[in-house]
Amino acid sequence: MLKVHKQTCAVVGCKNQHRSLHLPPQDTKFKWIHFIYDGNVPLNVTSRPYVCANHFTWNCYTNAGQYKTGFANTLRLKEGAVPTIRDPTTNPEAQASTSLHINTKKDAACQTDTTPTRHVRTQLSSRTLGPYYRSTGVQATVPCKDSGVGPSKRPRLEMEMEEEEEEEMEEEDEELFEGSSSKVDSEKQDPTYDPAESDTDLTESTDMPEAPSPDHKIKKFIVYESCIMELFEVCPVCVRACDVQTRRIGTFISVEQLCPYCQYSRQWNSQPILGSTPAGNLQLSAAVYLSGASFFKVEKIFKAMELQMFQYDTFRRHTRMFIEPAVVNKWKTSQDVTVQRLSEEDKVVVGGDMKAVSPGRSAKFGCYTMMDLKTNMVVDIQLVHSNEVGAGYHREKEGMKRSLTLLEERGVTLDSIVIKRHPKIQKFLRESNITHYCDISHMEKGISKQLEEIAKMKDCEKLQKWLPSIKKHIYWTAASSTTGPERVAKWTSHLNHVLDIHTHEDPIYPQCLHPLRKTTDPNKWLAAGTLAFYKLEKVMTNKKILKDVANLSPHPQTSSLEAFHRAIPRFAPKSVRFPFVGLLCRLYLAALYYNENADKEAEGTEKPAKTFRYVDDLMDLIFDKVFVDPTPYLNEVLKIPIPEDNEEDIGVPVQ
Repeated sequence: MLKVHKQTCAVVGCKNQHRSLHLPPQDTKFKWIHFIYDGNVPLNVTSRPYVCANHFTWNCYTNAGQYKTGFANTLRLKEGAVPTIRDPTTNPEAQASTSLHINTKKDAACQTDTTPTRHVRTQLSSRTLGPYYRSTGVQATVPCKDSGVGPSKRPRLEMEMEEEEEEEMEEEDEELFEGSSSKVDSEKQDPTYDPAESDTDLTESTDMPEAPSPDHKIKKFIVYESCIMELFEVCPVCVRACDVQTRRIGTFISVEQLCPYCQYSRQWNSQPILGSTPAGNLQLSAAVYLSGASFFKVEKIFKAMELQMFQYDTFRRHTRMFIEPAVVNKWKTSQDVTVQRLSEEDKVVVGGDMKAVSPGRSAKFGCYTMMDLKTNMVVDIQLVHSNEVGAGYHREKEGMKRSLTLLEERGVTLDSIVIKRHPKIQKFLRESNITHYCDISHMEKGISKQLEEIAKMKDCEKLQKWLPSIKKHIYWTAASSTTGPERVAKWTSHLNHVLDIHTHEDPIYPQCLHPLRKTTDPNKWLAAGTLAFYKLEKVMTNKKILKDVANLSPHPQTSSLEAFHRAIPRFAPKSVRFPFVGLLCRLYLAALYYNENADKEAEGTEKPAKTFRYVDDLMDLIFDKVFVDPTPYLNEVLKIPIPEDNEEDIGVPVQ
């Protein structure tokens, strides 16, 4: 690569501040010096004179044709070239040469326009003009002829080289140059130029990094077809019209250019090709799936913008072959880390709950989730089909069995489990000698619903004012008690409290803990023997209620489980029917997303900043490992037992 320097031209009468040519080799040195001083050579000749490109004719350059058409940034002198143009302003050919230094104004809509004062890459790769070579990660399906035009390495930008080269010139007195560069900053601004945009920022954001990035990490842009075709209309060698053919595969386009005059040819691909799969197609499928988006909604967006996209069959093929195997592997790896941590703890408190994930109100699929209530991390997910065990509580019981078995096999010692108030589930846990507690929120909602209905009855309106107090009393009872009898004693004491009686017969809780105050509104208290008190007493002393109160959880509740269940529709909406493995993978994605942001949920921040690192990790896994060798990952998916589907579901379209 020829070095250039922004120096004043040494030719008599020329004071151009262009990037100039240094003194040539010895064989033409005398002719150059004679030309510079117009025959009047002084006795003391500077050892480092400069000559700008304005003093050379077109035939002095080896790449003049490429430079004229914009496919070369620098001019290269032929060996033995001598300057012959004395006054560039009077020589027509020299005027054409001078015009090389000025960027003309171009159409603002053209992707190939050169923005004044900066060098920005177009959609044409910097290596396109060089001899064709194949990247280790790309296997092009159509071979390309070697044109032999341009350097094979990426040329360094002139503006980046100026300061470094000027320092080299001061240190290397005997270095000689054989080439030139004549392009300078434009004197006029492009009509779309925005002074608010930083030239440095634009260059940094569009320039390629020194180290090659993985295919899925490279930035992408929306490019119009007409702007791509402009790059191939003219032959860069003979500057004549070329024959151009295109081939499209989804978001991928390949352009083949052939010059019928000089036989110059090349092929350009809009994205890398992995085997026979365009990288952009696979990454788009992965982005849609991993973010929980719908392929059909994304397809509508693409159609509205006239963006080219692949068919749904291609999306499903990418999903089955690469994306779902990666999701299963990522979840299993993440789960192993969580379970290993729990196995090292002495006492583990988990919460479990079932959520229907079938379309509409169908009870076909149930997702049982087990969560570590200390860290709010999802530990296990079990997708249970109604065909396996039946509907109702049977699915929840089966899901719990599977999760408890997994924890036991991994050596996790359970202290207790917090569940809903389902009698059959409680009976199973008692028979299994597993300590269990009832979730307070579910019990509070059930009792509040009954009391709200009673408060609407005649002569029971006064009970409405006591509803907030009773709700708080449930939570206080669970949090302040250590045993079941103590919880029952505190719970039933509220019947005396609403009568303005604050001493109780039960020795476990003989009197209220609040300070005694003189009543200012005696009408707020209930009276014994009234319908309102009778109805309240009947609800609070119900045998099932008292049994559940004794079993209220003093540990964190299952509200985090409900938060996770609210995140599931983002990845598996109930309006869409998914196959078993597809639904399971979407539940895994919901768990990965929730676990990554579990600490934010625990902090109770009003609007926590969500992160999506799991998407980047899965992209790396798909492109770096699964695509390279999908067999072990597919085998992992094949190990998942898939229940037989109902006959009425056969033929129903799925996503």
